[in-house]
Amino acid sequence: MKPARAVAYVRVSTAEQTSEGVSLDGQEERLRAYFTLQGLELVEQIREAGVSASKPLAERPGGKRLLELVGGRWVQHLVALKRDRLFRDAEDALRQTKAWDRAGVALHRVDVGGQAVNTATAMGRFFLSMTAAFAELKRSLIAERTQATLSRKKADRKAYAPTPYGFDRDDEVLVENPAEQRVLMMVRTWCAQGWSLRRIAEELNRRRIPAKKGRRWHASTVRYTPKNDLYG
Repeated sequence: MKPARAVAYVRVSTAEQTSEGVSLDGQEERLRAYFTLQGLELVEQIREAGVSASKPLAERPGGKRLLELVGGRWVQHLVALKRDRLFRDAEDALRQTKAWDRAGVALHRVDVGGQAVNTATAMGRFFLSMTAAFAELKRSLIAERTQATLSRKKADRKAYAPTPYGFDRDDEVLVENPAEQRVLMMVRTWCAQGWSLRRIAEELNRRRIPAKKGRRWHASTVRYTPKNDLYG
């Protein structure tokens, strides 16, 4: 039986060039051993040096070539050492791998916690989906913690960036700016009277009342002002 055709992909960012276990040569050595073990036919070896994973595959020289090989049905398997060699995050990996799966191309990751996983198997596809789900959970938890921290700071009148209109920063504490607080009262009154955000911004600029840091008012600036819960 003719061996399955595969492409191997290795990548390092500039900061990783000399890191042990991440070098291009180190990745290639492990992939060669995997190819031999799996009986895969190496069609092409793609190397990317000094390229960040944050750059999409299609915008990398080697990544573009990889997509050409996959899109042209020249290979049935794509082999990389780890997920982060190819993708910026688990969500990106899941989206791209699903497209490859529909095209009949399996993704092999040689080192997933010391084990090899590939999407040619049901278990491999399940593992990839679970990885993406846990990554999404992690992002959500971080967002919740960030929001909770911000809410505590607002409740305690602690400074945070940027300093909201109506307040000044005194070291790490927010203190009311009397002149700006009077402007806030006018803005709330105009909002209650049904004025549009644009009309309010034009009126403030006409009266030569500056926004924070001496800037002009815009509808977007006014929109945020009455919604900040510090003003409640």
